[in-house]
Amino acid sequence: MQDLFAEQLKALRARSLDRHLSEIGTAQGPEIEIPGRKLLNLSSNDYLGLANDSRLREAAIAAVGEFGVGAGASRLISGTQSPHLRLERALVEWKGTEAALCFSSGYAAVLGSIPALVTKNDVVLLDKLCHASLIAAAKLSRARLRVFPHNNLRKLESHLEWARREHSGKRVLIVTESVFSMDGDRAPLRELVQLKKPFDALLMLDEAHAVGVIGPHGRGLAAAENLSDDVDVQMGTLSKALGTSGGYICGSRNLVDWLINRAPSFIYSTAPPPAIAAAALAAVNFLASPEGEERRLLLWKKIRLMRKLLLSLDVGRWMFKCCRQTLNAQLKRSWQCDLSVARWR
Repeated sequence: MQDLFAEQLKALRARSLDRHLSEIGTAQGPEIEIPGRKLLNLSSNDYLGLANDSRLREAAIAAVGEFGVGAGASRLISGTQSPHLRLERALVEWKGTEAALCFSSGYAAVLGSIPALVTKNDVVLLDKLCHASLIAAAKLSRARLRVFPHNNLRKLESHLEWARREHSGKRVLIVTESVFSMDGDRAPLRELVQLKKPFDALLMLDEAHAVGVIGPHGRGLAAAENLSDDVDVQMGTLSKALGTSGGYICGSRNLVDWLINRAPSFIYSTAPPPAIAAAALAAVNFLASPEGEERRLLLWKKIRLMRKLLLSLDVGRWMFKCCRQTLNAQLKRSWQCDLSVARWR
């Protein structure tokens, strides 16, 4: 058994494609410690510095004292505790939708939702640069999958015409991200909304990298463009800018009720720890506050400053020219890097 994967691992290592875990000996922050080394942190997704924020810590500690450590069951058995419902009510108010449902991770939210929304003989139209979880969920659904080139509206329209011609009467789901995690660019959301309407297609928007950073009080790209009512399924994460872990789906009451009944990753998973839900609630409340909006705007100010400083250096010009997917997109598009090194100094 121990030699079962030896050759495959050897091939990965030969191509420098093998992955490794690095132990971090401190909380997330502008500086972190790897045993024996103290480093500046430019690689986390803790965009607003909430992962170690005192508000979230205190909320989690209080929830442990009241509700214990684990939820003890799935949400549909006896695992729905007060912090879960409080968080979902806060997400509804924050995102401006009828209902919300929380999952143990963003990956679980996607993996449970897409197969519940579409099934065999339905159609999923997926942007080429969508996150791996969206691709995996689309395949799991057994729907007919078509991928369109990144942000290519003309090709998407062609796919929509094909879907309505060849699969008349079947459900069509367009899946994209508001902000793409690797290139850092945004979906042409307004055009997508206009395009979906004549084809009666559904639109699912992954806001994982937009919430907390884009839009009023960090509500995301849909809110920034005043299109929340036109996006059928808003997916997001409770990690990244919100500093905790988990995922959510926001949308209509009927959508959420359907997911409660049909999303396997929700039905068959133990509920998230109540302390995590309480900490996420503290993050949402912070983002909805004037202080939270001030921090979001400060992040943009720090990003613009770092971009200006990098461009003033020869190394910065070289990075922007040669490293498109790591700095050009992530800094030129202005926000993707965590930039925690410059955060509150």
